[in-house]
Amino acid sequence: MTIFQRIIAREIPAEILHEDEKCVAIRDINPQAPVHVLVVPKEALVRIGEARDDHAALLGHLLLVAASVGGREAPGGFRIVINNGRDGGETVPHLHVHVLGGRPMGWPPG
Repeated sequence: MTIFQRIIAREIPAEILHEDEKCVAIRDINPQAPVHVLVVPKEALVRIGEARDDHAALLGHLLLVAASVGGREAPGGFRIVINNGRDGGETVPHLHVHVLGGRPMGWPPG
């Protein structure tokens, strides 16, 4: 069971900024920007690279929630990031969308 599944099950506390039947949005415990929110699907999809056509509605929903939370938490602008695999920076094998903001974002990002 991943840390996100444990948060969704309320076994581990988290600051929940949004919750609906498909996902939760929580503050990251190791923020990389003044605003760092994770949008996590309740369905345990391992990573974006394993998503299938039948996940399209869920993926769209995650992006819409990320945009809503980002607009509220970082009105000056925000970045949305999805890591995939070890080389992509993935540390938890449960798909999640990072919403980063509250400061200017540099480019390239890594």
